[in-house]
Order: sequence, then structure tokens, then C-alpha cells
Amino acid sequence: MSRSNRPGVDRAIVSPIATRDGQPISYSRAPAADLERWVGRFYVTIVGAPPEHRLDCGLLSDFASIRIQLRGKWEALTADGLQRSERAVMLFGPHSKRMPISVTGSFISVGVFLRPGVCHALNGPDIAKLTDRLATFSDLGMPEDRWLNLFHPSDSPEDWVKAMEHEMRSLIADRAVREPDPISARFEAAAFSDPTVNISKLASDLGVEQRRLERIVRRDFGITPKQVLKRARALDMASHLRGVADHDEAEAIALRYYDQSHLIREFTALFGMSPRQFVDRPQPLMTLGLETRQARRLEAIRRLEPGEVKPWE
Repeated sequence: MSRSNRPGVDRAIVSPIATRDGQPISYSRAPAADLERWVGRFYVTIVGAPPEHRLDCGLLSDFASIRIQLRGKWEALTADGLQRSERAVMLFGPHSKRMPISVTGSFISVGVFLRPGVCHALNGPDIAKLTDRLATFSDLGMPEDRWLNLFHPSDSPEDWVKAMEHEMRSLIADRAVREPDPISARFEAAAFSDPTVNISKLASDLGVEQRRLERIVRRDFGITPKQVLKRARALDMASHLRGVADHDEAEAIALRYYDQSHLIREFTALFGMSPRQFVDRPQPLMTLGLETRQARRLEAIRRLEPGEVKPWE
């Protein structure tokens, strides 16, 4: 990314970890081997800000996630309307478009990105009905206090991740009624690798009828296969625009769109702003999510080894 195209940064906020351009990023890593079918990524985000500083941003996530808000005053404009929280544990559904999110003051958010099919395997809520929505653990009858008490202030981010790994093992042991569908895992891998793939051909490669693939994807991703791939394409472009992508992929990512008007149309439909606006405006919350996703993606497609320094660090 050239100097003239550097992304906008909110200088009022600070973080222990940041990109070369000064954008906050999370401590994140892949799960232990026994959780790989269930968890895509664990993350710990710690950001400092003046007490009355209000950050208006958004999230666009392709997977359901457990998000534990330990600090900060949060607002989310969901499909059910405006929801507010402070210290809480929530299950976020995947997003079909950008969800406006605001937070006031310093904030700490930690969590777990679930792999597709995990909610179904855990006998949880219907992901299609949770898309663009969230539910608190209290709403779901799950142990919110137990999760909130996992995180001791004197512990390191890695200690917090290990605590979440332990709690995920307990959750799986208590609630799992089946394994996550391997077809969904393979569709996830295809979306990471080449989101321009033909759905009919992909169904053939996966050894399933197209209609069955469409049913599985809608159940485990919350939207249609075509929408999943369109969103994956836009998320990769957004990561490039915010400087949290592998620069060597820039040309390939751009060529996924027929022309500039195609890019602007699809990007604006998902993010609510043009690519130029997306670069110019500070997008700290969005960038945090994009960076975590991109680290997961690059490891999944073997462009980055676990623990290796990321291209944007």
C-alpha cells in the first residue's frame, strides 16, 4: 500500500500491538489440535482510549463467534435493533453486511471464532436466524459468569487464550450432539482459497449434489453459497485496503472483480461505503476483525505458518 493510500487511523486510541501504520490489532492464534474442528481462532483485544472517547465503527464477520466484553460501553445496531452492553458474554451470528458497532472509552474484548457447523453440532441456535443478530449467554441459558471469571487481570493474553481453550473443551463435552459437518469445513477452505469458484463445480469436487451443498451452507453459514463467496471476496479486498493482508496477493484479489464499477458496487453493498471511503475513514474495530480473519485465512491456505510474523506487523 502506497503512502498516499495509507488507511485512516484514530490517534486517540492505543494498543499493545499495532500494524506498521499504527492500527490496533489483536493477539490471536489458532486453537490446539484437538479443537481445530470447532474453533477457527482465539483473540484478545486490548485498546486504550480517553474515558469519553466514542468510537463509531462496525464489524463484518463471516463466522459466528463468542465475544466476551470485559471493558467498555458497547452498542450494536443488529437486525433486531440497537442493543447495548458493558460486561457481557455474547454469541454473535455471522454478518451478511456491516453491523454498526460503537464503543466508549477503553475496551477489552476477547473471544472465539467458531467454525461453520459448530452451532449446529452443539445443538445451539439456528445460524440462519442468528445472522446479523446476537444473543447473550444469559438469553441462551449458558454459563455467562463462568466465562467472565476466566480472565484474571494479571494474566497474559496467552493465559486468557488457554483459559478459553479449556472452557471450549467443557462446552463441547457438555453440549455436542454431533461433529461439525466436514462439507462445511471444505466449503470454508474453498472460500478462503478462491471465492470466485463456480458453485456447481465445487459441489462436484466435494462429491455432493448442488442442492445438498446449498442446504448445508445455509444451515452452517446462515446465507447462500453465492453470498458466502461474495462476502469472502469483499473481506479479502477490505483486508488489503486496510493494510492487513499479504501484499503479494494484491493483484490476484483485485482481479476477482470484473472492473472498478463491479468492485465499488459489491463493496458498497456489503460495507455501506465505497472502497475509497473505507480507506480514508478510521476503521479500528473493522480492522481488528479483518486482521484476525486474515491471519486465520493465510494459515489455512498455507501462506503463513502458525506463529510466523505477519506481513503487516
